[in-house]
Amino acid sequence: MAAARDASAQTGDRKRGVNLGWSLGMVLRRWQESVEEALNDLPHGSRGYHILAVVVHEDVPTQGALATRLVIDRSVLTYVIDDLEAAGLIARQLDPRDRRARRIVATDRGRQVLAEAEERVAHAEDHVLGALPAEQRAAFRAAAERAAEAIVSMAPGTDPCLAVKSVIDESAPAA
Repeated sequence: MAAARDASAQTGDRKRGVNLGWSLGMVLRRWQESVEEALNDLPHGSRGYHILAVVVHEDVPTQGALATRLVIDRSVLTYVIDDLEAAGLIARQLDPRDRRARRIVATDRGRQVLAEAEERVAHAEDHVLGALPAEQRAAFRAAAERAAEAIVSMAPGTDPCLAVKSVIDESAPAA
């Protein structure tokens, strides 16, 4: 009996069957649904958003470096960039240091669209994490970011898009 109480005390308030994987999967699924809805007017939804955000906020020197930074297959990246360029959000420019390379730069319209999209994403994220007080939401975001950065540093080839897809596919209701 005492051993059962000790085991119960070690798990704290966790419910039977609830674990980190299940919890993260539920949060990720709801995040994906909410963010995709918020970004339904942006080419390629959240994938296009992440590309545009990196182009605007980081100094990624070439299209190849962008693929590496986001861990997106270069051939897939090309199609997304084509669509973002067709929408007038980004432009390809020759790299002055290497004429074989292309730099991806945001247009003024792309910067404006990203600013609006960032507001919608922040609102969607606040809705997803709405059960938490503001300081816990901030702590959750910070902890998730630190964990993700550690994972990328240990396994730089981890494709976040495939990780999201696998969680969503696994938790989708059977047809």
